[in-house]
Formats: sequence, C-alpha cells, structure tokens
Amino acid sequence: MAVSNSSYSGKDIQVLEGLEAVRKRPGMYIGSTGPKGLHHLVYEVVDNSVDEALAGFCTTIEVIIHPDNSVTCIDNGRGIPVDNVPKYRKPAVEVVLTILHAGGKFGGEGYKVSGGLHGVGVSVVNALSKRLEVEVKRDGKVWQQVFERGKPTGPLRAVGKSRATGTKITFWPDPEIFETTEFSWDTLATRLRETAFLNKNLKITLVDERELEPRREEFRYAGGIVDFVRYLNEKREALHAKPIYFETEGPEGAVEVAMQWTTGYTETVLAFANNINTHEGGTHLEGFKNALTRTINDYARKQGLLKEKDENLAGEDIREGLTAIISVKLREPQFEGQTKTKLGNTEMRSFVQTAVTQALTDYLEEHPKPARLIVTKAAQAAKARAAARKARELTRRKGLLESTTLPGKLADCSIREAELTEIFLVEGDSAGGSAKQARDRSFQAILPLRGKILNVEKANINRALASEEIQALITALGTGVADDFDIEQARYHKAIIMTDADVDGSHIRCLILTFFYRYMREMIERGYVYIAQPPLYKVTIGKKHEYAYNDKQLQEILARLPEGTKYTLQRYKGLGEMNPEQLWETTMDPERRTLLKVTLDDALAAEEAFVDLMGEQVEPRKEFIQRHAKNVRFLDV
Repeated sequence: MAVSNSSYSGKDIQVLEGLEAVRKRPGMYIGSTGPKGLHHLVYEVVDNSVDEALAGFCTTIEVIIHPDNSVTCIDNGRGIPVDNVPKYRKPAVEVVLTILHAGGKFGGEGYKVSGGLHGVGVSVVNALSKRLEVEVKRDGKVWQQVFERGKPTGPLRAVGKSRATGTKITFWPDPEIFETTEFSWDTLATRLRETAFLNKNLKITLVDERELEPRREEFRYAGGIVDFVRYLNEKREALHAKPIYFETEGPEGAVEVAMQWTTGYTETVLAFANNINTHEGGTHLEGFKNALTRTINDYARKQGLLKEKDENLAGEDIREGLTAIISVKLREPQFEGQTKTKLGNTEMRSFVQTAVTQALTDYLEEHPKPARLIVTKAAQAAKARAAARKARELTRRKGLLESTTLPGKLADCSIREAELTEIFLVEGDSAGGSAKQARDRSFQAILPLRGKILNVEKANINRALASEEIQALITALGTGVADDFDIEQARYHKAIIMTDADVDGSHIRCLILTFFYRYMREMIERGYVYIAQPPLYKVTIGKKHEYAYNDKQLQEILARLPEGTKYTLQRYKGLGEMNPEQLWETTMDPERRTLLKVTLDDALAAEEAFVDLMGEQVEPRKEFIQRHAKNVRFLDV
C-alpha cells in the first residue's frame, strides 16, 4: 500500500480502558499462561515494530533472547511518541505501556494499517513482566523509562542525544504469572520468518545468547510471499517452475497472492489479513477460492480441455497440490470465529475475487504450458475423487457403521451422545484386548489398529480409502472425509491415540496424526484429538505402588523413599504389559489420567513438520534427526 507521511504524536494516542484486570486474568489477553502465552508477549512487541514497517518507517527489527530469558526487541522506526497525551498529561510512551488499548491504532493518524489483532499491545506485556525497560530515540534525544509489574519506577527522562530514531524494549516475563519463562528458538524463528515473508525486504534478526556460541539467524525476503511459496515447496516437486504472483490495490485495501502447484496431493493455502494468520479463513479466502474454481473451469472449457458433457472441476480438485499465500491489508479488519482469526469484512470477498479472476485469467492465457499442466492435474484429481466416492458408497452399502461388523474390531460404547463419549485408537490386538477389559463401556469405545497404517502424506485419497485400517478409522469416527466430511456427525468428541512408549509406538502415533491433519483437520481444530500418556514405570513398596510417567518423576519418587527401603521397579515397554486394572488406573480413568490435547497453534510449523517427517524426500528427515538428536536421552521413551 502507498506510504503516507502521516503524523504520529501524543494526540494520536487514544485510550479505551484501563489495565487493572490483566494480571488477574492473563488468559483473557494472551490466551494462556503456558508456552503459547509466553511467546505471545514477544509477538505483541514485534507487531508494534511491524506496524512501523507497514507505515513505511521501519526497515530492521532485532529480537534477542538473553541468558536470563529476558527478551529485547529493537527497531529503527519513528520511536514511540514522548510528548504528552493531552487527556492524561503523561508522555505517550508511558500511556502506551500502562493503559490497555492505548495506541496509534484506534482512530488517530498514527497508522493506516495495523497488525495488532486485539490492540492489547505492549501494555499487556508490561503488566505481565516483572520488569520492562523502554528506550526511545526520537526528536534528537534518547529517552528511557523503567517499569515493574506494569507500574513506572520513575518518570520518562532524556539520557542522551541521537540522530537516529527507533524503539528498544526489554522485558522479563513474570514467573509469578507464567508456568515457564523459557523461550523456544524454533517457535520464535517460525513466527519471525513468517512475518518477514509477509513484509517484503523487512529485515528481522533473531539472536539467542543462551548458547555458548550465540545463535543468530536473519530473515529478509526480497521476493516476499513468492519466497514464502518457494520455501513451503522446497521439499516438494513443483508442477511449474515459477510461482504465480500478482498484487492489486483499491479503495478496499490491497491484496497480493503467490501460488504454485506441486505434483503432490496436499493443499496448503494460507490466508493473512494485516499479517495475522487467519486460520479460520474468512471473506478474503472465500473470494480467492471462488475465483480460482471459476477461472480454471472457464479456461479449461475455452481450450477444449473440458468437454461439453464433462462436469465442472470441483474446487478441491483444482486445489490438490496447490501451495498459495493470500495476504490482504485493510484499514479496519473485522475478526470473527472461535479464535478471532476469521476475517469478516464483506467487501474483501468481491475485491479479492475480482483481483484473482483478472490476474489468473491473464496468466493462463499467457502461459499455456503450465496452464495445461494445472488443468490436467485437476482432472486427474477429479477422477480419483470419483473413485473414492464409489469406495465410500461401497463401504456404506456393506453396513460398516454397525459396530458388530465394523472392521478393526471396534468395541463401541452404549451412550450415543457424542459429546459424552470417547474412542481410544489403540496399537495392536494385545493392547486392544486389555483396553476393552479396562474401559468403562458406557462412554469409552476401543478401536485396535493392526500395525502401521498407511502414510497418507504419500498417497492420494483413493489409495487411502482402499486401506482397511483407514476405512475402519473413518467409519468408526463417523464424520466421513473429503466431500462427505461433516464434523457434526462425529460419533465421539474425544479421539484418543494410545500407543506404546517406544519408537514403533511413536511412529504409529505420527501416522495417525498425519491422517487427522490431512483428512480430518477440523477434528484437531475443534479440540477432539488427544494423545494418551501411559506410565513408563511402576514402583512397588510393599503393598503400595506409584507410577512414573517419565524419568524425572521416577527419580522424584525414589528420592522420597527413606534410606534402605526395599522396592521393585517395573519398566513398561508396551501397553500389553499392563493388566486391565493398571491400564484403567493410569491411562484411561478420567479422574486420574493425563491427556495431551493436539492443537494447531502454528499451522506453518505443523505443515513443515508433516512434510519433513512424512513426505517423499528422505533428506529433510535426516536433517530433522540430526538437528534434534542432542535433545534425545532415551530413544525408546
């Protein structure tokens, strides 16, 4: 979008409400007090710097993780204003850091486009930090102020002179608030890389000083989202060499699209609004999909690639193997949905649809060879989809939804209310037998899976549906897949993966998760998919016993025993080694068990992980193993 040399001073800082509730209910403002919420603090500070880049005033951002897990963010933007906000008679920088919803994004002329999703910004970071230091270079001076748990320890003061401009914020997350204060390099790197892709030529540097030799990585992409598509397709075979790219501006805002088809079967379409990953889609994504389907069909008919008697290609056929980034920038985004990451602005639907139709029509006309490859691939996908539909119809005709005839030996539960029931996906018949005896038959169903199911990352839907184990999984869960998928038909609201705590068990768990991610992603998004946590050890002292779920817990149990106490230690290598009573007590009883909920907090990281670990190419798997080998202590744990 065009850069305007707009004002940005104290009068542009508007205030909506106070900061009092943040420390009492941090989850309302940052999602959680776990790792997700902790990393959100960094995102809030970085987003302020990115807003300066969107406004055309910032070109570099540096994020530094210090040895004490404090974080510094430095940018070369205009610097937070230091003059007084008239209403509060305090410097703007202090107002921004101490009052919720205060900033240049609420009607002032500070920003035309802002990436801040909720507008909570650095005030929440300040409230949830035991200490925060801000340094602003602006108006020829260097200004500093220090805060402790959200409150200033003294006034803003000038401490030096500088011709440069910019903001530097260092904060120490409050251990009284957060479950952990240890930042993850991988989590921050993924987010910062994504941000750099979405802001062409913005240089973002991540430094980790916690290692003996500080780790440093720079993210800067001259190609912007074109480089993003190339990055996502790096481990895939492209159908056409050069990604398709176009951008359009209008009264509604701006849209840019980059897209490239691969020879694979996976659709990776990521949509962003003002740099926010809109996981739940929205009007911009709807406009893109509508335009894509109509334009490809129109071209195919015009060129005679679709005959008069042929049905139109479906959207999912056209998107098979497609990697696309849709990025829109608009003045006042309206976010909806469960997690407030669905764009609701109605004008963006027609705006994006018109832009994509025009640009893609021109591309197809000017590039007949890749155009033909795209249509041919979509036609092949349509044939596979038709064959898969026949397979599903055959499955239904066989009456496989009846529990007595379901393949995979499903032992169903008696309660029919899906929200009250759960299904355990268990590795092997031996463990399945124990689980069937251990369960509460009223609300717990058991589906034993024989061996390792098909890796759907390497197979199309037709081949996947030909797999007996996958067919059993689909019919047991009840949602269907592809055209037939309907989350409302889910027969259970908890699908719990229960495998052995060894290498084979981990592989089976990964295969099942790949299936859910590719064919039933909404099950994960709704929070229906879980991983059971069986114990690794049983410590018996006389007639009493305790279970340890990892080596740390085992050491804690043993350390509590009086010196000279005799005990026996049992190491469980598989679920089948536990009798039904033990399995119920440790892993299946809702009152005592531990379950891990599978989430998609970071879709990009998840996408990369599945392609790396389950895709066609061997090299990414080798690199992953080499990168993480130093973190492994016991390979069969």
